Order: sequence, then C-alpha cells, then structure tokens
Amino acid sequence: MLKVIIFDFDGTLADTIDLLLSITNRLSVEFGFKSVTKEELAKLSNLNSWQILNYSGISVFKLPLVIRKLKANLRKEIYQIQLFPGITEVLLELKNRNFILGIITSNSRENVLESLKKNGLEGCFDFIDSGTTFGKHKVIYRWLKRHEFHPEQVVYVGDEVRDIEAAKRTGIKVIAVSWGFNSQSALAAHYPDFLIEHPQELIGIIDKWE
Repeated sequence: MLKVIIFDFDGTLADTIDLLLSITNRLSVEFGFKSVTKEELAKLSNLNSWQILNYSGISVFKLPLVIRKLKANLRKEIYQIQLFPGITEVLLELKNRNFILGIITSNSRENVLESLKKNGLEGCFDFIDSGTTFGKHKVIYRWLKRHEFHPEQVVYVGDEVRDIEAAKRTGIKVIAVSWGFNSQSALAAHYPDFLIEHPQELIGIIDKWE
C-alpha cells in the first residue's frame, strides 16, 4: 500500500524555471560558460543533464561552485517563486488523506522552507532532504533505509529525466510531470510509471493505488 509521496521541488512544485535561467545566465559571465535564450531552453528540455552540461560548456570542476552560487542567488530572490497552479490544493488533499509527504531536491533546504512558508505550506511536509544535482538516488536510498519503508510503499514525483532515473535506481515508482523542465517526449522516452499533464491527475493515480 502506498504510504509516502516524495516530490521534487523546482519544476514540480515551484515554477522556478525562468528565475533559474536568469540567474544561470548571470553566472555564465563569471564562470565562462554559454548563456541560454528561452528559445534554446526549449531545445534543452529534450536533453538529459549531462547533455545539457556538454552543450553549455560548464566545467565539471567548476560545477559545484556554480551550483552553490546559484542556490545563494536564488535565496535572495525567493520572494519571486510561485507554486504551479493547482499544486497547493493537491498537496492539501493528500495531506488530509494522511499520506507522508516529503521533498527530495537538489535545491537547498533553506530555499525550499522559505518558499513553502511564503506559500502557506510550511506544515504540509513531513521531511525535506537536499542532495547533489546528480546524487538524488543516494538521498532517496538513505531515506528509505533510515525509515525502513519498502520501495513499494513510496512514489517519487518529478519533472526531469534524472528524477526518473533516480527513482528507478532505488526501486520506487515514479510519476513524471510534463509542466516542468524536461519535455513530455523526453520524459516518456525514459518510461516513468505514469506521466501526467495536470496536478489534479495525481489524485486519480493515487486513488488507483489505494
């Protein structure tokens, strides 16, 4: 029986794509990698994370520092972040059904908490864990082991190919959402258990599981 629903944050719950693009382009000047237009971003939505890194020319050695600066800049502009329409209602309904709700994200825990507080959802989640951009599966695995949940009791909800890959590596089911970063076709090519276009569809999937 499904007991735990874990969400990604950026692109799944929070509409941060335009803000992240703006900050990344500012950092491109400092770190010497390629800036990206909105038109190019649409093309990048069909690629995985490693392909995007190759396209941008970001040095793997500089990447940790770029990510730290990205999170720090995001914290300064956290007031701009809005949740996707319909997300709040879905989260509150799932909470009322007594599911354990969590967030595992590559964003910082502080940024997520501040955004949830701004949107009146600070008490909605039972846990928030932060991991590295390419190490989300390790965070999921540690959480499962620490709390002794069987993979069949847990589902992950995310908007990127790497979310699908992380969930599959830990043996949990994954629901991909098409309103975030990666395109619907890119997500479908990695065979998530479900692929949805609107937040309310999540309730229908959960109803089938219960």
